[in-house]
Amino acid sequence: MTTKIATATALLLLVAGCGADATPTAAGDKKVTITNCGTDVSFDKAPERVVLLKSAAVPYLHSLGVMDRVTARAGQYPKEYYDTATQAEIDKIPLLTDKTDTSGHLQISKEVVISQQPDLVLGEVDNLSRDTLSAVDIPLLEEPALCQGTTAVPAFDDIYSQMTSYGKVFGREAEATAAIAALQARMAEIQKPSRVRTAAVLYPTVGGGVTYAYGSASMAHPQLQAAGFSNVFGDNKERVFEVTLEELLGRNPDVLILLYSDGDPKAVEQAVTSLPGAEKLKAVANGDVLPQLFNFTEPPSPLSIDGLEKIVRRFS
Repeated sequence: MTTKIATATALLLLVAGCGADATPTAAGDKKVTITNCGTDVSFDKAPERVVLLKSAAVPYLHSLGVMDRVTARAGQYPKEYYDTATQAEIDKIPLLTDKTDTSGHLQISKEVVISQQPDLVLGEVDNLSRDTLSAVDIPLLEEPALCQGTTAVPAFDDIYSQMTSYGKVFGREAEATAAIAALQARMAEIQKPSRVRTAAVLYPTVGGGVTYAYGSASMAHPQLQAAGFSNVFGDNKERVFEVTLEELLGRNPDVLILLYSDGDPKAVEQAVTSLPGAEKLKAVANGDVLPQLFNFTEPPSPLSIDGLEKIVRRFS
């Protein structure tokens, strides 16, 4: 996100300068209701005290110019995701905790979040549900692809829909329209390789353990298609599932994309390439393995477009 981010930012400023109201009121002081994870969430005014429990919303909030509404954050925010301007905004936000369990899930108490007096929490975590916050009149929004029990198949159009939703919530609909146009322009510029190859998107366990693969219900699937690849696990209707090396060898993809949440990408790659028999995989033998931070693929967000561009550059 370099020259293209600057172009998108310029477009946002142009729209803002043509009469868009930058006052943080939800839809001009009218009540706004968003359906999120099957629940209606209403706002009488634009949120002014936002607590982030996941990083997925950051690129949306940055595009809309409302990162200054985030008063606290928790979890992991890898610097590799952000351009200089976004990182500067994140650095100004107090970090409540970045403690996670062994599966990478955030560990934070209800009391810590409530003490921040938020008028919106973004991201649901295991020990702090929507219902828990609703009981104390704090609304919560989750990225639709991360809603529990969702059966919707993700697509790049979901990014535009979510930008529109955040634009309504924060009263920044003109900025949302401009941001969507900039993202669509980037998608139109992406050139697929002329040769169609096969690929698999995996989430390996560093240090030994289960390897997961992503099927057609994950954002990894349309991302691979947009990059000109055929997902070898595209016949699996699940989002993510355990996979053995034997099954991976049976499908033998040309390319491997390895998702990870944080840590050393070399260790992530070694978690697969060091498996007994992994050298028989075409992707490993040819060096066509790309470790990629998780949010560059899932959930659908502007970072998914960044991730798509990275995949195309790496394997073009």
